[in-house]
Amino acid sequence: MGSTWSSSAVTAFEHRCYAGFFTRFHSFTIGVFRERALGCLVISIGNLTVGGTGKTPIVEKFARALQAGGRRVAILTRGYKSVPRKRRWLSLLRRDSEPPRVVSDGKSLLLDSLIAGDEPYMLAHNLKNIIVLVDKDRVKSGRFAIDKWQVDTLLLDDGFQYLHLKHRLDMVLVDRQAPFGNELLLPRGTLRERPRNLRRASYIFITKNTGKPNFELMRRIRRYNRTAEVIECAHKPLHLQNVFTGERLPLEALGDTFIGSLCAIAAPESFEAALQKLGAHVDLAKRYIDHHYYTEAELISFINRCIRRDLAMIVTTEKDSVRLPRLAEAEVKVPIYFLRVEIEILSGHESWEHCVARICKPKPMLSSERFFA
Repeated sequence: MGSTWSSSAVTAFEHRCYAGFFTRFHSFTIGVFRERALGCLVISIGNLTVGGTGKTPIVEKFARALQAGGRRVAILTRGYKSVPRKRRWLSLLRRDSEPPRVVSDGKSLLLDSLIAGDEPYMLAHNLKNIIVLVDKDRVKSGRFAIDKWQVDTLLLDDGFQYLHLKHRLDMVLVDRQAPFGNELLLPRGTLRERPRNLRRASYIFITKNTGKPNFELMRRIRRYNRTAEVIECAHKPLHLQNVFTGERLPLEALGDTFIGSLCAIAAPESFEAALQKLGAHVDLAKRYIDHHYYTEAELISFINRCIRRDLAMIVTTEKDSVRLPRLAEAEVKVPIYFLRVEIEILSGHESWEHCVARICKPKPMLSSERFFA
């Protein structure tokens, strides 16, 4: 049998994947499996597709807004591509015998990106006074956060398909550039579940907007969900920051500058296009698969290629920057910067502000837990 699958085999596997999800989802709806409620507000932020929707900056923005409104927030993430734990034989018998990994206790950054995973590490690094936990069992990690830190709000990072923990709100991200991938389910496409399941969403964020209208996409979204609030947003570049020294440069430093682009993300073309939009000439671009951890040899090789082309700098993403090896100063012969971005709301400001305000409504008047119950 060859290394590639036949079309009929892929189609059969795709149907089995969807049948598996549907069976699991239906099992929760009819009560075969039980959603767990932990007595505090649970909000999931996720998507229908695999990777590349801009989820991490929205999780960061939402966590900041809720914290500013007085909520005690913990982010629960599965830590995709983090180094797996070495399990003791006794822990295999009891699933909940080991506590979740604490990336940040709200005061200190406790794990590196290799152990925590790049996205949890980035969130923990950028967010102060917010708990960040890694565990596949987010019921366990949610209970741990409540017991240890008395949090009142749990954010499920990439939680739309996580059905074990009862959600009060589902925030679903749709990438404007590829809203539903190639319309095919895994493994042939990038869809985790059918687009019609947008009906479960409370809020829908259309990400990576370019300023062009989304009439067709909005019509399709409304076919699946007529009531969810829709918020259009974009990634707004803020500045360049040196990966090793922390030095910041204004975005104008990219203007008419010949650079190398280095990234291992789901949508590298959007990152490279953003650099070009800022005036940079991307003379050399190197792409790796999403979540790739760079070796010293790979990074030094790319630096040397940039030297031979006489490029002024290397630019990467913030998520990539936490996966770069630490090099000796003498080896960094071309400065390496990451592009710091934040989420900018383009339309739906009132929906965003109303969402945050009603979650953070003062408890003496009406607790947000009862409001969303």
